[in-house]
Amino acid sequence: MRKKIIAANWKMNMTVSEAEAFLHTFLHEIGGENGVEIVIVPPFTALAKVSEILGRGQAAKLGAQNMHWEKSGAFTGEISAQMLRELYVRYVVIGHSERRTLFGETDDIVNRKVRASLEAALKPVVCIGETLEQRDAGEVESVLHRQIKVGLQGLSVRELSDTVIAYEPVWAIGTGRTATPEQAQAAHAFIRKTLSELWDSATADKVRIQYGGSVKPQNAAELMSEPDIDGALVGGASMDPRGFAEIVKAAMPAH
Repeated sequence: MRKKIIAANWKMNMTVSEAEAFLHTFLHEIGGENGVEIVIVPPFTALAKVSEILGRGQAAKLGAQNMHWEKSGAFTGEISAQMLRELYVRYVVIGHSERRTLFGETDDIVNRKVRASLEAALKPVVCIGETLEQRDAGEVESVLHRQIKVGLQGLSVRELSDTVIAYEPVWAIGTGRTATPEQAQAAHAFIRKTLSELWDSATADKVRIQYGGSVKPQNAAELMSEPDIDGALVGGASMDPRGFAEIVKAAMPAH
């Protein structure tokens, strides 16, 4: 049984003091252990403060929004896996569609980052997904297959098991448009099928695949009731502590 994973991607939002206020409310709302893995992904400037708060035995883990594939060097403005590790970061988001479209990240760059993160014992959350043009042209499966094959190339079975995949249709990010539960499930099922072909079905069954793209309290439960949707990578709605808590509660296993 795959444990649902809900991640809050704050993008370029939230100062240190805003992050502190958010966590004060959010952690109070969700209480203790609830059967869901929660990851908070603040901007780099807030990592240390969020790490300090979450380090007090709280029910959430820390993630970073990006990292460089080299261990150190002349890469002005970049952050290494080792720097993240020192702040007790557990997860790192790699290949988000905004990184791909705004900053030119390719599948090869994604692969370098994924491999570097796993070498540093950071769990990558690897984002894949098609644009509206690609969906309309009937290219969803070929795009996803390429992003998986190239982006995850060279990973062992154990490394793949430590990897989370986030399916985020680019046309549904920040647009208010959401893939229907049926569209999302079809893409997730295809991703799992592709993993089973490139690795094996037992490993594919273990990999958690999140949905990302205008997830809100109103649609979270319906999306996550689909058999292959193992959680959510939440953007805009993750900046409201009570709304994000509702999304986490929607992912809790029924008792």
